[in-house]
Amino acid sequence: MVDAVIHFAAIPRIFLRPDNAMFAANLQSTYNVIEAATKLGIRKIVTASSETVYGVCFAEGEREFTSFPVEEDYDTDPTDSYGLSKVLGEKIARSFASRTGSDIYALRIGGVVEPQDYVRFPEFLADASKRRRDGWTYMDARDLGQIVHLCIEKDGLGFQVFNAVNDNIVADSPTEEFLKKHAPGTPITRSIDEFEGPISNRKLRELLGFRQEHDWRTKSAHS
Repeated sequence: MVDAVIHFAAIPRIFLRPDNAMFAANLQSTYNVIEAATKLGIRKIVTASSETVYGVCFAEGEREFTSFPVEEDYDTDPTDSYGLSKVLGEKIARSFASRTGSDIYALRIGGVVEPQDYVRFPEFLADASKRRRDGWTYMDARDLGQIVHLCIEKDGLGFQVFNAVNDNIVADSPTEEFLKKHAPGTPITRSIDEFEGPISNRKLRELLGFRQEHDWRTKSAHS
């Protein structure tokens, strides 16, 4: 018996296929997987959404975040076909969760880094523009695995979206100080913890009990 389905298969970004082909593949695959799982009586599905739903990462032209921190109730307004496919994938998930009573959790995954990628962090710290599109956050691939495990273990939440990012901003200075310098026209809507990521994972920590194991500031993150 299958207890859960993890659906991360997709064309993973723009420019790999024509926009219409990528859009069609991502939407149809998401619909097919969730429909099949629920029809087979599988009541736990974890699906890959993306930080691109917020409309900055793959924007046509340079866009700015409209406020910080970016939490799950932030407006989803992508101008690119990939981000749009992820917004509609979330709508598909919500529809099937409402129809079937399944727990379907959509992870808005941030810029994923693997262990070998940490050698680039000095470059990111030296030039803040390099992580701007990711809201100066990141998602360690190993911690993403932990998040998926927590989703499988946590029942009864129905349809949910979670920002799947690590805890901390990719910057040497405290978050609010950094944002006032690098995004001076963007309002800050609540008090932000000292080094909290501008795309916040607070919901992930509070509802699923996520505790990151790979902080870029520590030596363990580089191992």
